[in-house]
Amino acid sequence: MTCSGLWPPAATPFDADLAVDTPALLAHCRALLADGARGIAPLGTTSEANSLTLAERRAVLDGLLDGGIPAAQLLPGTGACAVGDAVEMSRAATRAGCAGVLLLPPFFYKGVPDDGLYDYVARVVDGTGADGLRIYLYHIPQMAGAGWSLPLIERLLRDFPGIVVGLKDSTGDWSGTRAFIETFPDLAVFPASEAHLSDAIPLGAAGCISATANVNAAGIARLIDALRSGAPAGDLQEEATRQRGLVTAGPLIPGIKAVIAARTGAPGWARVRPPLRPMGGGAARDLAAALEAGTLVS
Repeated sequence: MTCSGLWPPAATPFDADLAVDTPALLAHCRALLADGARGIAPLGTTSEANSLTLAERRAVLDGLLDGGIPAAQLLPGTGACAVGDAVEMSRAATRAGCAGVLLLPPFFYKGVPDDGLYDYVARVVDGTGADGLRIYLYHIPQMAGAGWSLPLIERLLRDFPGIVVGLKDSTGDWSGTRAFIETFPDLAVFPASEAHLSDAIPLGAAGCISATANVNAAGIARLIDALRSGAPAGDLQEEATRQRGLVTAGPLIPGIKAVIAARTGAPGWARVRPPLRPMGGGAARDLAAALEAGTLVS
């Protein structure tokens, strides 16, 4: 069974030494699930995963599992520049019984051919060596410098049936998202922007993996449910789009973490790892207040 619904890419809290604050992360993930998320997608861009060592990434996954988050509700990011690191993370997630892995392409070398990306996936599949491996391709070329083209996806689906099962599209380009959905109706496609859900869900999108779900999980979950049931969703879509616009108008990750800090009363949530910088107190308060100003209640 493939993932569907809302899967927030959980932000990662840090303590005063910038070590991962596992208890705070667990509390945040539990709150997201309580707000209607179907699962959690840790260790992605919003999680600052590429600012974590491989050992830290393994520890985050272990901490979530040990803390009682069901493996079937975890879709961890496992992509890495080094294919061996991607294999190690994918193997750990699959053996733990996670719903799947979100696979970022290698992101340092630019202009790599589709054949090179195919080789990367093939080695992850072979190295993971587990029947339960389910790969969700992570398409974010504006950050990674490489992406998953339609011909490459077609080849991967043909050669790895039942293994490559989904894709997260973080481009924000609706025409591209639509092409993924229409070209591959059996692929579980997740837009990263809730602003497109009123178009994407009726067309067959599986759900949403949005950074701003860290601060609006309940609203996005209600929007998805309404769209799936055929209930009126215009107001829900308008509010979700408004909140996304507010958060993405500034530095995304510092802004999200600043809002969580304001809402939880835990100032440590505002910490980020270099090279990111925390959002200033005034801007953080303004953002948190603006988000609350028009929030719809169920």
